Amino acid sequence: MPHKIIDGKKHAQVVKDDVRTRVAGLKELGWQPRLVSVDIGESAAASLFIKNQRRACEEVNIDYENRHYPASMTQREALAAIHALNADPRVTGIILQRPVPPALDLEQLENAMHPTKDVEGMSSANIGNIVYGDSSLGPCTSLASVELLRTTGLHLRGLEVVVVGHSEIVGKPVALLLVEELATVTICHHGTRNLGYHTRQADAVFVAVGKPGLITADMIKPGAAVIDIGINQVEVTRPDGTTGLKTVGDVDFDSVHEVAGWITPVPGGVGPMTVAMLLRNTVVATERQKKRYEEVMRE
Repeated sequence: MPHKIIDGKKHAQVVKDDVRTRVAGLKELGWQPRLVSVDIGESAAASLFIKNQRRACEEVNIDYENRHYPASMTQREALAAIHALNADPRVTGIILQRPVPPALDLEQLENAMHPTKDVEGMSSANIGNIVYGDSSLGPCTSLASVELLRTTGLHLRGLEVVVVGHSEIVGKPVALLLVEELATVTICHHGTRNLGYHTRQADAVFVAVGKPGLITADMIKPGAAVIDIGINQVEVTRPDGTTGLKTVGDVDFDSVHEVAGWITPVPGGVGPMTVAMLLRNTVVATERQKKRYEEVMRE
């Protein structure tokens, strides 16, 4: 039923409205949030991300610039480009577009970004800060997923939650964010022997694996919240007999939404909220840099 669908676009707009107000306040004080994208090589996916990020930044009056570099760029050159952005006071946020060419060390590049400018929250420092209760610059997708669970009105304290997927940038951070809220969290992965046994016990299930149709109706407790983080392209046959690609999540939406109390669609769920979290992180980063600058000036 419609009320079961968690509308990511609607909830993202609430975040954007808040960001727009905070940006206006910063600009009045002489601080213009500015997000710089580092794009290396040619990738259709990265080009789409850049287009969406630019449009979202324009909506909330954040300056956005994409710096494109050739696939032949070396690790040393990429690190130099990131360090230059770290040192530029006009740049308040940096995002590294993925994928990067195979010859480059993605983890090293992400960790080269100064933690206060890493607005995608992918550096070890910002992911690690979650352990200490600081999620203000956490990974955007993880923040978005937990934020959408909050919109259900469920009390996170004591909630039985299963996270399917244990990646460093989604599954593990989601689990840490929920533990910080005193939820009881079980992490499942490819080593889990009976996935359905665990998911059927959960009040909320997060899925981030990259396997379409992994979660079916018989694996969900009636009334549970289902947050589908997966993004997959599957081939479908249209009514006219032609074939094409369709974007789906890791959940069999048609069957699960009949059982779940709440569910995020794909597309239109976690995706829009992730972009909103990027905007919020950019404002938070600017506010932190402003505060630090003022502290230094007082010393």
